[in-house]
Amino acid sequence: MTVLAACVALLGSLFFALGAAVQQFEAARSAEQGLLRLARRPRWLLGGVSILTGGALHIVALSLGPLTVVQPMGVASLLFALPIAAALHGRKPQRTELVAAATVAAGLIGLVLIVPEPSGPTSLSSSGALTLLAIAAVVAVLLWLAARPATPSVRAGLLAMASGVLYGATATLTRVIVDGTWEPWFFLAVPLPALIALALLQRAYAVGHFGVAFSVLQVADPLTAVAFGAILLGEPLPTGTASLLTAFAAMLLAGAGTVALARTTPLHHTH
Repeated sequence: MTVLAACVALLGSLFFALGAAVQQFEAARSAEQGLLRLARRPRWLLGGVSILTGGALHIVALSLGPLTVVQPMGVASLLFALPIAAALHGRKPQRTELVAAATVAAGLIGLVLIVPEPSGPTSLSSSGALTLLAIAAVVAVLLWLAARPATPSVRAGLLAMASGVLYGATATLTRVIVDGTWEPWFFLAVPLPALIALALLQRAYAVGHFGVAFSVLQVADPLTAVAFGAILLGEPLPTGTASLLTAFAAMLLAGAGTVALARTTPLHHTH
């Protein structure tokens, strides 16, 4: 059953990577296009369907096997996404891109393996939910403002980070709704940060540095969810010297890989 869970999770990563690469390809064709215009493009919508399929397969994998097996398989989406995106843009992936992506993936695996799995139902008050949304909104706005004068690679990373923060907030609210005590308005509040996060991510993709945007998203989303979970839901964090050292080393790996990706050639649509 564990092998089956790993295979399903790996297949989910492939679908997620394919969807992200297709959406980046469409977003990169014109940096001026907004989310509503992208939603009119069949290929962009198919990319979204592929991402949803990947997410559904990931959930199935979690029902079949332990988190310690499934989560590392999910990290493989970064390794799948770069070659797919390069192929869509008519070129081969650079060796430096693949090495940098593998470095980021190693760091992500280290992070996901040391974070304790949440246990038991959760509870979040209305004031806690408002605090969560306010913090996520302020951080996202600051990152968006910082991205405007930045270089292309840094802009892609900052926009993706803003998206990841909002997705992390969405994930935290969703976790409370699925397995906890919550207020009815929480359900109505979930779509707004998710849609803004999606729009910011498309802006990040449009810059052309897909590897930077995708890797930063992969790091920012779960770390934000873990932070909100610890602060607002009382969920456990890694403890002990070994765990803290592992977390530090993993973050260094992920950061070094992202910096290396920023130095590679950006993806641009070729007509």
